Amino acid sequence: MSNSKEIISATSKYIRISPTKINIIIKKIRGKSYKEALQILKFLPQKAGAIVWQTLYSAVSNATNNFDFEKERLTIVEAFVNQGPILKRMRPTAKGKAFKIEKKISHITIRVTETNITK
Repeated sequence: MSNSKEIISATSKYIRISPTKINIIIKKIRGKSYKEALQILKFLPQKAGAIVWQTLYSAVSNATNNFDFEKERLTIVEAFVNQGPILKRMRPTAKGKAFKIEKKISHITIRVTETNITK
């Protein structure tokens, strides 16, 4: 265990969900402890909840396996979602016109660190 505050992160890239949908989930877990975040994500009906859970689990696994941190003492320091490339598609409409469809892609990043106080 180290004395300095190390921040461990995990990133999930090229997720085929809109960043705005994922951001709703991210806002709910930002700043929470690992246990609290798991309880929140467990009962969410959205598809994005499972993807955020995978990224959080990866960050916690990185912290426990690579840095010997304790799961119970981990806190989410930073969690954010960025927009990736947009898949552009066309949908035919009446009179030979076309309607543009943009399929958005997201990159999720979650950073955790170990805190001194346990709840």
